[in-house]
Amino acid sequence: MKTSQLLIPTLREDPGEAETVSHRLMLRAGLIRKTAAGIYTYLPLGLRIIRKIEQIIREEMNRAGAQELLMPIASPAELWKETGRWEHYGKELLRFKDRHERDFCLGPTHEEVITDLFRREVRSYRQLPLNFYQIQTKFRDEIRPRFGLMRGREFIMKDAYSFDNDEAGARVSYQKMYDAYTRIFTRCGLTFRAVEADTGLIGGDVSHEFMVLAETGEATVVYSDQDSYAANIERAEVLPPSDVDDTPLRPLTPVTTPQCRTVDEVTGFLNIPPRQLVKTLVYKANSDTVAVLIRGDHELNEVKLARLLRVTEVQLADPESVSRLTGAPVGFAGPVNLPGARLVADHAVKGMKNVVVGANRADTHYVDANQDRDFTIDQFADLRNAQAGDPSPRGAGSLTLAKGIEVGQVFLLGTKYSKSMTATILDDQGKERLAVMGCYGIGVGRTAAAAIEQNHDDKGIIWPLPIAPFHVHLLPVSQSVKTTEATARLYEELLAGGFEVLWDDRDDRAGVKFNDADLIGAPFQVIVGDKGLADGVVEVKVRRNGSKSRIAPPDVLSHLRKISAES
Repeated sequence: MKTSQLLIPTLREDPGEAETVSHRLMLRAGLIRKTAAGIYTYLPLGLRIIRKIEQIIREEMNRAGAQELLMPIASPAELWKETGRWEHYGKELLRFKDRHERDFCLGPTHEEVITDLFRREVRSYRQLPLNFYQIQTKFRDEIRPRFGLMRGREFIMKDAYSFDNDEAGARVSYQKMYDAYTRIFTRCGLTFRAVEADTGLIGGDVSHEFMVLAETGEATVVYSDQDSYAANIERAEVLPPSDVDDTPLRPLTPVTTPQCRTVDEVTGFLNIPPRQLVKTLVYKANSDTVAVLIRGDHELNEVKLARLLRVTEVQLADPESVSRLTGAPVGFAGPVNLPGARLVADHAVKGMKNVVVGANRADTHYVDANQDRDFTIDQFADLRNAQAGDPSPRGAGSLTLAKGIEVGQVFLLGTKYSKSMTATILDDQGKERLAVMGCYGIGVGRTAAAAIEQNHDDKGIIWPLPIAPFHVHLLPVSQSVKTTEATARLYEELLAGGFEVLWDDRDDRAGVKFNDADLIGAPFQVIVGDKGLADGVVEVKVRRNGSKSRIAPPDVLSHLRKISAES
């Protein structure tokens, strides 16, 4: 393909709207353009990348035995009401009425639609297992879309749904998808980890996220430095402390702590380490109020708290609610003489003695508070975020934290949807039983963006070869007859040899072409000039490391084949 035949509107300067590396470089390289907040048009180069990722996905999904279909983006409210998600999904579900005043939504995911199809078309256990997938547009009305394709409202997703006779079969289907995802992201040239994950709004009992490791990632990945344990921060397990504090109990003493509300302010004023303070956080869980105790140097994990309380989400109580419960402003809540709220605590609090807690009075804290004597905990649980250096919950090594970008997630759903929508099959005894389901998603555009976050430098993108828009960027540095003829011969030879080639045929300065080539990020550049041709060579540059080789034109194809195999 020639540059003159493509729309590649590269930008010299960073767009002011871009917040992340991938967003900035996708705009600068002319891959996408914003249509509305969180909604983008894929330009020719961007679409080539998307199609390559889709092709890898299709090949591996087909290899795993899944069947491709295509479901509508709009679905009727009746299906969502059967599962209860019409009310519970929240404002991310974009609802609308058609001309007949019937309620519909734009699908953020398709569990309801596929389960409805299954229950109408599949009746016998002999037809299972089944796995259906699609690559299609989704819409989630994010409250604050940002980061380009990382968190958009409209996005391209591969979603798949498996149906099995029993849980054992469902686990086999789950493992097939797990293995297929491993192959997909490996083939895309990404460095990633599969981590245990929370199931969130999708539901189910078991889930793994596939995280591309990148310093610019939003998510935190927790993994052991010696065993196979890996999880996202919401799911990462923290073991109860094994050490026992045998310090003698001291008497409970109120102390004045004027205007000291935060952990740093209180511990600084009292000259104690944060680990000696227990903070009391007041949360709302549906209509209930719960007080959560956590060590001062630890961070509460709200996903774990919601899971413990068996609710979809929890919210910090507003200042007025805290004041009504404790009789004090925010920052002075504590567990001593705190009626009207359930008390739960993180495991790390259980063995603590002589701690500092809020006194439920303004500008006052208790020193040397102790469990069972001064207050009673209703329940202990793993409620905090894992920290670097915590022991691995699998028993070997310590936990390490890294940043990651979620590009895919697999869920073992069980019968959550088949039960609510009565998706049954007849077993070998002629009895009806619920199908056991799994669902599996990959963000296609997000995968492209994650590849950029992991593969770039200060000049632009460095595409992994399998998903690059073109393999070779052919760069003539003059418009002379000799250079043009040599470039044309190379172009035809490389195309015939199986390489996808972008020929920059613009009548522009060499520096402009070089800058655009580095920005667009094809793995290899072939630079053709009069001076090199006079010496019988052209220059082949590897974009990833900048290495250059002077190669005779007849040998360029074999050289590129060799370095492609090594990359």
